Amino acid sequence: MDVLHLCADSAYGAIAAAGFAVLFNVGLRALPLCAASGAMALAIRDIALESGWRMEAASFTAALVVGLVLQLMPPRLPVSRNDLHVVGCIPMVPGGFATKAVLALFALTAENLTGIDGTLAVAIQNGLRITFTMCAIGVGLSIPALLSRQQVS
Repeated sequence: MDVLHLCADSAYGAIAAAGFAVLFNVGLRALPLCAASGAMALAIRDIALESGWRMEAASFTAALVVGLVLQLMPPRLPVSRNDLHVVGCIPMVPGGFATKAVLALFALTAENLTGIDGTLAVAIQNGLRITFTMCAIGVGLSIPALLSRQQVS
């Protein structure tokens, strides 16, 4: 694995997570934590992808690790753990697959449509990859939060 590529992707994830944190009105003191969360998520996902994992499994693992690490953080943080979970995993949303799916759907509306089977297959395949990846991220973030809840008797 190329370390320079991993560092660059982690930096992009940090910038994206911090940017979304600003959009979500997270305080300035919490921006470094948000950036670290995004960098960690993309680094883990990239390592898993380089190891031959599918996008869905790599995203699930990255979200699970981010969730576990954030649950182990001290309770007094300048931002809620939920905010850190969300902004940390937003950079993992598969925008390339979403673009391909939407463009294929638009292509299906053409008047003189040729190759409908291939176009429909591209739209469905990419749409399913987006759906499964987003579900994997959601489940990966939910497991640590559910396991760490204390039961009230």
